[in-house]
Amino acid sequence: MEIQAKGIGLRLKHERLRLGLSQREFGEVGGVEANSQGKYESGKRLPKSDYLAAVAVLGVDVLYVLTGKPALAITSLSNSESVVLGNYRTLAEEDQATLSRVIMTISGLLTGPMPNVESVGHRDGIFPARALSEVGK
Repeated sequence: MEIQAKGIGLRLKHERLRLGLSQREFGEVGGVEANSQGKYESGKRLPKSDYLAAVAVLGVDVLYVLTGKPALAITSLSNSESVVLGNYRTLAEEDQATLSRVIMTISGLLTGPMPNVESVGHRDGIFPARALSEVGK
């Protein structure tokens, strides 16, 4: 188990560094103190599933952390894209909607007023129309 824990710890540290976070910052997202984060990374302790689920929100490739085999979606991102995506995932839903509209506007995908619909498609499902309709007010 010690060899497995060290491998998981090293990969967890790799993901933290890829996202540009300190042990304290990363541990806070996972709901643990910096010393626990250090123990995870050194292989002295194994992270629990609730911790892994929490850090996955940042864009941590949990499959890679546990098995050493990267998930395809994560490996196709550059370091800067991973950081941006990780930060995006920590935003409130309304802020994600605002940021998505800004990106769509800049890229030319959205022109004119926001459509007056109940919801607008998004990669994870839908944006609430309330949040989108408040953009630009």
